[in-house]
Amino acid sequence: MSKPAVPKSTVHGLKAILTEVDGLQELAKNLTLDAQCFSDAVDAILNTKGRVIVCGMGKSGIVGKKIAASLASTGTPSFFMHPGEAFHGDLGMVHPDDIFLALSNSGETEEVLKLLSFLEGNKNTIISFTQSHTNTLARAANFSLRSGVSREACPLQLAPTASTTATMALGDALTVALLKARDFQPEDFARFHPGGSLGKKLLYKVEDVMVSEELPFVTTETDFGDIVWSMSRCKLGLALVGTSEDLKGIITDGDLRRCLQASVNEPIGNHIFDFMTKNPITVEKGTRFGDALDIMESNKVTRLIVVENNNVVGVVQK
Repeated sequence: MSKPAVPKSTVHGLKAILTEVDGLQELAKNLTLDAQCFSDAVDAILNTKGRVIVCGMGKSGIVGKKIAASLASTGTPSFFMHPGEAFHGDLGMVHPDDIFLALSNSGETEEVLKLLSFLEGNKNTIISFTQSHTNTLARAANFSLRSGVSREACPLQLAPTASTTATMALGDALTVALLKARDFQPEDFARFHPGGSLGKKLLYKVEDVMVSEELPFVTTETDFGDIVWSMSRCKLGLALVGTSEDLKGIITDGDLRRCLQASVNEPIGNHIFDFMTKNPITVEKGTRFGDALDIMESNKVTRLIVVENNNVVGVVQK
């Protein structure tokens, strides 16, 4: 049986990806040849008291914004500056200690070249990402790194495609080299991303995310219907049996199902308490949320009881 033909549009897409792969391999070869220059550029950034200012026009500018964001989030103070805005006043933000990372595939982008006179007079260190070492920007730079490719993925050889991918990859290489040199750790990353999932795991304590108000406490005298109502009201998927000072167990959704299956031909009554989890897993208030998640994962549960001095103070869940 013959294989179905690959749609023509998919063929074009695959060719584009493979062309970009070739461009990245070319980038890797050039970086090997520029190894000392790259290392010196990394050292210059590590040793400066200033910031890295990333600048580029058009598609290079869009890539530059991503590079600046990656640097800033991994311990290298950085921001993006539009060359047009720079030429009309934003150069006032550039300190002599700042390192200027200029992106231009051709190395002849007029808006970027106009800034060179100021940067030279301001004694800024310049790092360039261009297609070769022979263009105007590369010759003016203290550290010239090649991000050029032989072919664009665009069949017309007009739209920046493989070249912008290579520029972004070179920016990632610089970011990672700096990250490793600074011994940047997950905790450091979390400090710059407090609103992300990693920041939540590493910076938050269980009390920062737990439910503590109107917890669904029931007693061994509570009837089945009220237990279900308590669980539904608090939307925690469990009910706490006992009091905050004397927790006897918990009733989970799974406990309810097991009770119902066992009570198909008989009244439920208070039979539910035969199925409750009598020794629920607890964590102390002050436990890091990430550690609580690890406990949940290893015990295959989705909620933990938070205690303080053996008293229930909340419930934390994934």
